[in-house]
Amino acid sequence: MTRRILFVDHAAGLGGAERSLLLLLRTLDQTRIKPHLATVEGDLAAEARHLGVPVHIVPLPRLRNPLRFFLDWHIGSWGLVHVARAIEADALYANTVRAAMFAAPASRIARRPFIWHMRDFWLSESRPRFTWADTLIKRALCATARLVIANSHATAAYLPCANTAQVVYNGLAADAFAQDPAWRETFRRQHHIPPNAPLVGMVGRLRPWKGAHRFVEIAAHVHAHRPDVHFVIVGGTPLTRDMEYPRFVRARVAEHGLTRFIHFTGHLTDVRPALAAMDIFVHPGDPEPFGMVVLEAMAAGKPVVAFAHGALPELVEHEQTGILVPPTESSAAANAILALLEQPERAHALGVAGRERARNTFSIETTATRIATLLEEATGAHR
Repeated sequence: MTRRILFVDHAAGLGGAERSLLLLLRTLDQTRIKPHLATVEGDLAAEARHLGVPVHIVPLPRLRNPLRFFLDWHIGSWGLVHVARAIEADALYANTVRAAMFAAPASRIARRPFIWHMRDFWLSESRPRFTWADTLIKRALCATARLVIANSHATAAYLPCANTAQVVYNGLAADAFAQDPAWRETFRRQHHIPPNAPLVGMVGRLRPWKGAHRFVEIAAHVHAHRPDVHFVIVGGTPLTRDMEYPRFVRARVAEHGLTRFIHFTGHLTDVRPALAAMDIFVHPGDPEPFGMVVLEAMAAGKPVVAFAHGALPELVEHEQTGILVPPTESSAAANAILALLEQPERAHALGVAGRERARNTFSIETTATRIATLLEEATGAHR
């Protein structure tokens, strides 16, 4: 029997959670799960419509104005109730934390199971100022949810209901493994990178927790021993007002005398050509709840050097598909990079093994099948 699931996401744009959701919606077996999407108008809604998913526009405010908090909460929650009843949804599935704050009360009112997919350590993008509030909200959501899905064991560990949460890794689409022989040369030419220079790179928005400043420190260590190596930072700044950190990173580049050797690409819609151009991929950031870009680098066949924290040890097998070093130790990361540069056969072997691990363990088909099974189990009583 087909389950009708109302997926809920608050975002207009396409962040990591939204891209993962779209990939899931595209891959779900619709003889088992019939997805609908409740969201605000924007890129996510447009992409979902393009996939043929029924989209229901519901106001889901940011809940940051204390004077309007309860009114906005009421409007958003009741909007979901009306949609859930109209489409006879079997469950409400929150894809983000803010979506969960609307979907949880809506599910109680509409008498539908509430499913919560937790994709971050905290309820905000970075560690919250008030961790007690974060904990209280998580407890409430855990108590309300019939099913909690976490995208890694590292994420689940931050939940009060960690012992009952189901871990389902994000999946990669088949096109993540696509390779074009022209990508490497074209990318390097576009960004003025010598065609034969060793290239070490990272991918991530220019925000502090993504670690571009740490990448510069790593690059300085490597450059001191291998001045022939070039480096690339792939990623832009989401908002024009958030320019202080990018200026800081560029200032650090200049202080180290690396302006000619560290290249900035800005935001790229498709990072596959950038990954193809790299010889070694580095993840220099804070702990990740998952680390999709690491998986994409593995799919591109690149050896990964990363800090052993967050979910990265769940993705990267040390000395098998990459090298994990103690958290935030830039010198250790630099030494790992230097070792791989001196041993290209080893670097190639790690990359090949990483590509196979990404293909065999993290496919979107596996993810979609697992989630469909969990949804059928969670909605069985409602049916």
